[in-house]
Amino acid sequence: MAFLSGNSHLGLALFSLLLFFSVSNSEKNHLSVYEILPKYGLPSGLLPSTVTNYSLAEDGRFVVELENPCYVQFDYLVYYDKHITGRLSYGSITDLKGIQVQRFFLWFDVDEIKVDLPPSESIYFQVGIINKKLDIDQFKTVHSCRDGVSGSCAGFLDRFLQVLFCSLLDSVCLLCPCQQ
Repeated sequence: MAFLSGNSHLGLALFSLLLFFSVSNSEKNHLSVYEILPKYGLPSGLLPSTVTNYSLAEDGRFVVELENPCYVQFDYLVYYDKHITGRLSYGSITDLKGIQVQRFFLWFDVDEIKVDLPPSESIYFQVGIINKKLDIDQFKTVHSCRDGVSGSCAGFLDRFLQVLFCSLLDSVCLLCPCQQ
């Protein structure tokens, strides 16, 4: 009888441990991607507010799904594809696919993101062979997406094209809408 009593205590202890680990894992699975990033030493605002799902493998490989592709304005305009992949490790994201930055009307793939260890006020973006250092403060809050390119960059391009178009037409069109 004492043997059965000892086994039931052992069984109860094993059951409690199993329950503890399954609850710990389920809590880990319920963290948002915005809560995961700081656990890896990265700011939560690296991704836009439209994340619908993500997966993170034990080796750090991740997949992030957004509602739609979108744009966020930081110091530079950033494009986020609907499907973003990479490898997450403490202080860095490598093998990154699905994020681009605009510079001089051209779009460049962001290949890697790193922070200083120990942490500083800087964050580094690897774009091809260029490594760009930016202030980390702009990435500490999660930003809303916008659907398309608009605002100052698009407005500048529209104005540039209008001036170019009007200068070409001025010599042949006396009633050109540009001559108001």
